[in-house]
Amino acid sequence: MQAFDLYAILPELVLLLATCFLLVASVYVRERVPTTLGIEQDIFHTPRGVGFVYFFSLLLLIYLIFAFVGRMGDVSLVAMNGLFQSDPLSNLLKACSCGAVLVSLIYSKQYLSDRALFRPDFIVLILLALLGQFVLISGANLLSLYLGLELMALPMYALVAMRHNSEKSVEAGIKYFILGALASGFLLYGMSMLYGVTGSLDLIEIFKTVADPRVNHLVMAFGLVFIVAGLAFKLGVVPFHMWVPDVYQGAPTAVTLMIAGAPKLAAFALLFRLLVNTLLPLMGDWQPMLVLLAILSLIVGNVTAIAQTNVKRMLAYSAIAQMGFVMLGMLSVFDDHAFSASVFYVITYVLTTLGTFGLLMALSHKGYDCETLEGLKGLNKKHPWFAFIGLVMMFSLAGIPPTVGFAAKLGVLEALVDAEHTFLAIIAVMASLVGAFYYLRVVKVMYFDEPSHEVTVSGSGFAKGLLSLNTILVLALGIIPAGLMSVCLDAMRRTLLGS
Repeated sequence: MQAFDLYAILPELVLLLATCFLLVASVYVRERVPTTLGIEQDIFHTPRGVGFVYFFSLLLLIYLIFAFVGRMGDVSLVAMNGLFQSDPLSNLLKACSCGAVLVSLIYSKQYLSDRALFRPDFIVLILLALLGQFVLISGANLLSLYLGLELMALPMYALVAMRHNSEKSVEAGIKYFILGALASGFLLYGMSMLYGVTGSLDLIEIFKTVADPRVNHLVMAFGLVFIVAGLAFKLGVVPFHMWVPDVYQGAPTAVTLMIAGAPKLAAFALLFRLLVNTLLPLMGDWQPMLVLLAILSLIVGNVTAIAQTNVKRMLAYSAIAQMGFVMLGMLSVFDDHAFSASVFYVITYVLTTLGTFGLLMALSHKGYDCETLEGLKGLNKKHPWFAFIGLVMMFSLAGIPPTVGFAAKLGVLEALVDAEHTFLAIIAVMASLVGAFYYLRVVKVMYFDEPSHEVTVSGSGFAKGLLSLNTILVLALGIIPAGLMSVCLDAMRRTLLGS
C-alpha cells in the first residue's frame, strides 16, 4: 500500500475506525427498557449515554463533508490496486450523502426518542450503511461495487425491522431482505457473466474488452439483462418496485428517510459506473431497457400514487416516478450536460425528500405517527409556517416554480430534447401533470380542510430551524440554480475526462 492509497481512502478509513469505536463504546451506554410492571430500569450504565454517540456522529459527519468538498478539486485517481477510485463526481456525491445523513439524524432525534429507538446501535447501523455508500460510489471493480452494495443494504434491513413490537415494521424488514437478496443475486449473476466473457473484474479492463468486436456479445447481452434488472431493483423502478411502498410504509419514518435519502445518491453512482463507465459500448442494448423502465416508472408511479391516502406510501410511488426522471437523463450518453442534469436532479430530490419526511416527523409525537392525509388536515390554521414548508416541498416534488424541483425537471427535459428524444420528453411532461394532482391534494388538505384532531409540532428548536433552512434552500436553488448546476457539470466533465 502506497501513500496515495491511504490518501484516497482516508475519509472512509476515518469513518470505519470511528464507527468501530462507537460500536465498542455503545456496550457501556445506558439503555432503558420497560419491566413487566411498566417501570423502566437500566440494563447498562455509563455516565456518557447515547448523547455522546449522537454528538460524536454529528461531528464526524461534519468533518467528512468538509473533507470531501475539499477533495473536489483533486484529479481523478485509482487506488488500492484498481479497487477504489476517487474523482470529482464521487467526492460530490459522498459530500451530499454525508449531508443527507447529518440532516436525517437531526430531524429524527425526537421521533426516535419518543419511540425508544434512539439507541447507539441505530446510529452505528446508519454509519455502516454510509460506509457502504462510500465504497459503492467509489467502486472501480465489480467486487468492490458488490461489497459496497451489500454493506449499504445489510444495515438497512436491520433498521427497517428495528421496531420489534410493530408487525408492519417486521413484515417490511422481511420483504426488504428477501427482495434485496433477490436483486443482489441478479446483479451478482450478471457480473459473473461479465467476468466469464472478459476475464477481469476491473471496470477499465472490462470496458476495453467489451469494445472489442470479437467478444461474444450474446453472452454479454444476457449478463447485461441481469445487471439492469439488479440495478432496477436497487433504484426501485417498475417493474421491480414491489418492495418500495411496503418498506416506506412499514418502516419507522426516521428509517424511511434513511432509505429515501442518501442511498439514492449511491444507486445513481452504481448506475453510472456500470452502464456509462463500463458498458458504454453496449449502449445499443441497455438504452432501450432504460427507456422502458423509465416510461413504466413515470406512468405507474404517478398513476398509482393518486389512490394513496397514506402519505409515506404516496411518497414511495412518487420516488418510483422520480427515479424514472433520473434514468431519462442517462439516455444522452455522449452529453455531459445530460449526465450533470441527472446528478442535479438526484441531489435536489434528496434535498426535497429530507424536508418532506422532516415535516412528517415534526408533526409526529409520542404515541402518534403523522402518516396519513387525515393527519395533515387544517395544518395551516394551527401552524401556518409548517404548512408553508409542506407546500414548498410538494411544489418541488411536482416541479412547480419557483422551487428547485422545477429547475431539476427542466434540466432533464432540455437534455432529452437536445438528444432528439422529444417523444420521451412529452411523456415525462404528461406524467408530471398527473403527479401534480396528488401533490396539490396534500396542499389542499393542509390549507382548506378543517382540522380533524389537535395538531402539535415536536422536535428541538435546532431541528425546526434546520427544517426552515431546508425549505429556504429548496426555494433559493429554484430561483438561482446556476451555482449547483455548474458544480455538477464541472464534476461530471472532470470525471469523464479522468476516466
